[in-house]
Amino acid sequence: MKNIDHIGIAVKDIEKSNLLFKKLLNTPCYKIEEVKDQGIKTSFFKTGDQKIELIASLGNHSPIESFLEKKGEGLHHIAFEVSDLKSEVKRLKSEGFIPIDETPKRGADNKMIVFLQPKNTNGVLIELCQEIR
Repeated sequence: MKNIDHIGIAVKDIEKSNLLFKKLLNTPCYKIEEVKDQGIKTSFFKTGDQKIELIASLGNHSPIESFLEKKGEGLHHIAFEVSDLKSEVKRLKSEGFIPIDETPKRGADNKMIVFLQPKNTNGVLIELCQEIR
């Protein structure tokens, strides 16, 4: 793993949360994006070398909607950048970690992504991401 790419925060109202984080971080979001196949709308803020991703549901069938219903707003995941997503998933599986989806899928911010089951990571949802070249 190369570094922490971003921290994902689940929010109910992305426009309202964008205003809050703009004030908090003293910088505007630099990207707003919908990932329709995952049912989410995201916005990104840059803070130093790291990013904060706000994630809201596009409808009541998205995983974020379920997350918000169960846990409310707050920390959703920590994303780690990797050089070779498929190799890293294979390595982590050999170490006993369980990917939620075996096959990488397209995520926000021009990334291919895989999530790991939080049951194996002390309850923290971990995202692995690789930039699409």
